[in-house]
Amino acid sequence: MSQAFVPVAKVQDVPSGAVKYVDVNGTPIALCNIEGHLYAVGNICTHDGGPLSGGTLEEHTIECPRHGARFDVRSGKVVCLPAPVPIPTYEVRVEGDVVNVNPAPRVGVNAGSP
Repeated sequence: MSQAFVPVAKVQDVPSGAVKYVDVNGTPIALCNIEGHLYAVGNICTHDGGPLSGGTLEEHTIECPRHGARFDVRSGKVVCLPAPVPIPTYEVRVEGDVVNVNPAPRVGVNAGSP
C-alpha cells in the first residue's frame, strides 16, 4: 500500500546546492537540491550513522561529513567507500511552492554496491 506524500518544506527553503534535514513521519531525510532538481535520501550514512544533511553536494552525490563516504542521490548507491551499503531514496513531488516527500522508500533503486 502506498503512503500519502507529506509536506516537508517550501521550495525556497532548499536553494540550489543546498541540503536540508527534514523529518518525514519519524524518518530522518536529507532533502537535496541539485541544479533545481530535488532529491530525498535517508539522512543516515551506512558507514557509521553520521548525518548526511551536514555533508556537501557535488554533481549528483552527497558526501558524509564524517569519513567522506559518498552516495548518488538519484539512486542511493555508494560511489565512494567507506560506506558498505546504499542509502534509501524517497519520491519527491513539488506542488506550487511546497515540497512533498513520500515516506515509503523507493523500491528497486537502491540495489547495488560500491
